[in-house]
Amino acid sequence: MEDHLLGWLRTLDEDRLARILANRPDAIAPPWPRRLDTLAQRLGDGFAVMQTLQRLPLPCLQLAEAALAVTEPTPARLAAFLDAPPAEVGRWLDHLHDHALAWPADGGVIRLADGVARWWATPLGLGEPLDHYLNSWTISNDALRALARNLGLPAQGHKRRMIERVSGLLGDPERVRGLLRDAPAGTAELLDRFAWEGPALPVDGGRFVAPGTPEKWCADHGLLFRPSWHVAEIPREVALSLRGPGHHPPFTPEPPEIATIPVDPEEVDHLMTLAAPHVVERAAALLDNASKTPLPLLKTGGVGVREVRRMAKETGCDEDETRLLLEICTVARLLAWDEPSGGLVPTERFDRWRLDEGAARLRVLLSAWWRMERSSLRRTDGRYGTVLGDDQAGAAVARVRRAVLPVLAGLPAGTAFADRDALLAAVHWHAPLLDRRLLLDCGPAALDEARLLGLLANNALTDLGRALAGLTADPGDENDDAVPMVEHDPVLVEISTRALASVRRSALFGPDLTAVVTGPPSAELAALLDRVAERESRGAASVWRFTAESVRRALDRGHDPDDLLDELAAVGAVPQPLEYLVRDTARRHGEVTVTTVGCVIQAADPALLAEIAAHRRLTRLGLRLLAPTVLVSAAGAERTLAALREAGYAPVPVSDTGEITIRRTRPAELAGGEEPAAGKLILLPGGQVAELSDPAAETPPHLLAEPPPDPREHARRLLAAGRAEAERSGRTWAVIGRMATRLPTAQQSLLGFVVDRGVRAGITLTGGLTATISHGELKGAALDAWCEEAGDYLEFPLAEIVEVRGAF
Repeated sequence: MEDHLLGWLRTLDEDRLARILANRPDAIAPPWPRRLDTLAQRLGDGFAVMQTLQRLPLPCLQLAEAALAVTEPTPARLAAFLDAPPAEVGRWLDHLHDHALAWPADGGVIRLADGVARWWATPLGLGEPLDHYLNSWTISNDALRALARNLGLPAQGHKRRMIERVSGLLGDPERVRGLLRDAPAGTAELLDRFAWEGPALPVDGGRFVAPGTPEKWCADHGLLFRPSWHVAEIPREVALSLRGPGHHPPFTPEPPEIATIPVDPEEVDHLMTLAAPHVVERAAALLDNASKTPLPLLKTGGVGVREVRRMAKETGCDEDETRLLLEICTVARLLAWDEPSGGLVPTERFDRWRLDEGAARLRVLLSAWWRMERSSLRRTDGRYGTVLGDDQAGAAVARVRRAVLPVLAGLPAGTAFADRDALLAAVHWHAPLLDRRLLLDCGPAALDEARLLGLLANNALTDLGRALAGLTADPGDENDDAVPMVEHDPVLVEISTRALASVRRSALFGPDLTAVVTGPPSAELAALLDRVAERESRGAASVWRFTAESVRRALDRGHDPDDLLDELAAVGAVPQPLEYLVRDTARRHGEVTVTTVGCVIQAADPALLAEIAAHRRLTRLGLRLLAPTVLVSAAGAERTLAALREAGYAPVPVSDTGEITIRRTRPAELAGGEEPAAGKLILLPGGQVAELSDPAAETPPHLLAEPPPDPREHARRLLAAGRAEAERSGRTWAVIGRMATRLPTAQQSLLGFVVDRGVRAGITLTGGLTATISHGELKGAALDAWCEEAGDYLEFPLAEIVEVRGAF
């Protein structure tokens, strides 16, 4: 089938090929194909075909299924079979062509990609064609001649001729109906059941050998075949003949209509600018709370309802917000399990995230939601699922989310959907391979989640939602650490910046010890006020109240009163009552002190302890005399013992019960730590080399892979490469043999396969730099090949390649 596809690709012009590449991003995913034969392999990949089918609307699937059921399907035959206008059939056939799932062959016959046939085992409820049964090894020539005689056909001639005669009769509805006139009673009912409920049904095998039964008569006349004793099947042509010429499979070229109501675009935009900063602020508040109190998990997995409610109460979040943002932050790798803490805590990525600008933080959260494989607000039997618990639906939930938003984006400007059921029906038309029950369960939850994130307002999609809805081609999955294609999309960057442009960075402080923010507060302002005051309300205006307890809480966390007042003065005029409150609380703060002691040193001789306390080499222990015979060290017992012994003293450890405890030290403990591992060289785009200090570390998160090529430009390059392919044929081995003189013959041959077959190999250059390459082309004295370490095509001088090895 790839040969047929390749032949069709060679006939295409630049416009059609560019449309295929634009619709099939999997075909130009790195490493980008440089020849049409490589492109055909990508387009024909079974998994990629199934992924593409999931993005197609209902008419495309109905046409593909009908084409599988019709013998030698052409546009005209499909239009007649579906009883549809030829123009409509042609329009949706072009859609299949533009996705390389179908293409025209000789005589206008439509060919389908192999992966399409695998999706429907029994298209339209029809079985295998007659050829499948008549060409089977179980049908001997004698049995075929007997079948022909039973049908009143000539029994002479070779097998292929007899099969054509039998197929011609059983594929003709009139002749099949004429054949049934002489059938035993009950035959028509038996065949009707197979034609409409089949193609395979359980049967009583004994009736197929008993004379005079409808089952034996059908088997003798080729109307039913038995693959096993208790199962019978009806051939495709026979079932279509029995269904009659009036049978037409469903074909729905237009989507269901969605009832809409007008909305004010300015109000929708305003609600977006209120919700977007709120999302960033609440996510930061939840993560800050988790940094103070790690979030424990249930024994069965997930976060319990009690913990969710506790966190919602402590942060002032709504419970639904808490559920949603906890799952989003986990997918974004801002929150993760920490074994020593025994719970979920913020990660190092959170430390970087909180230093980014607000728009960048928002995009990280939206990108995580876009690929999240759980439905936070989905209800089952009226109850929410466990936060971060296992969801049996998995990736299908993300597909529901990515199907709902594009349909909303297709509504006319200034309108909102009026009927949720009609909306979900339209979503099912656009994504018919989604499980209908899952769509009805998760669709409403996806809408509720979109409202909380500022993507939906007044049942209309906001500009932020429209920007995200356009990113369905390569959204990534939940296991991705980062998805630059989403987080760094130019349109989403622009809209997210505008969504956070109206945030307030100042507050109005009142003499009644309140702070009012008239609008959405920035995350930094909200964090400052949350740190030193209690939030009383939120909405169009947010109110905080300062109390002695809230100020003391800030001081307990190490904040200096002068610094607090300076920070508050930077966002508004601080009234005198607030300054008095802070300073009075600070004056009383620290009346009682608590000191952490690493260990206690005791001796009967006060002079000895005084000598140890004054020893210059022991100052790093932070020694302090509490009493003439009691000395405390800031360091732990093991470190203090080692330091005293090094200084020439002879201390011994004492347990909590007062007993001297000396144990043997294992040799392994004396060996010290392992030597730090050497750094790892990585090749960056452009041929630059960088060194990672941690060999296990991944490429720095800010380093983005080169974007895929523009579909039109790449189509132009592919067509040009196809024209030049014949000229290059046979030159590969001669060039490599002449230029790659450092390589033995076997390695030169392997390098040739990198060029001619696109195979994967590892190479080493003269400077010791190694790379894993594939999809190579010769450019003068250099090999231009895909480098996996760089994520781009790089040029490697053939004369500098000293080794080539297989990479599997």
